[in-house]
Amino acid sequence: MRMAIEWISVDERFPHDGVPVAAAVTGRYPVDPDDPEPLSGQEFWLVLPAHFRRLHLVEDTGEVVENCFIDADRVVRHPLGGRSDELVTHWAALPNLPGTDVPRVIGDGVQPALRAASGD
Repeated sequence: MRMAIEWISVDERFPHDGVPVAAAVTGRYPVDPDDPEPLSGQEFWLVLPAHFRRLHLVEDTGEVVENCFIDADRVVRHPLGGRSDELVTHWAALPNLPGTDVPRVIGDGVQPALRAASGD
């Protein structure tokens, strides 16, 4: 299967609230003088799964953060020009599941969708 990805700059627009996306994230790996890790201090730009929130309540502090991307580890990243160490430059909609026209299936539809995708 092949698919085309449309990357959208955070300068152009944001995804809808709560939507899971692929986020292009840039930053720098932390420097650890005690660990000679080859990535230590290196700049990066990589793709991470995340979801977008127009308003996000940080549980620990009660702070409300606007227009941010949150990954599976609950790391909050701001769009380029924002105030986080790792910034999101672009985002893309997640692809549909194999053999479907939707990016997620929940509940009773999961097993039939899996069987259809595997040809069973």
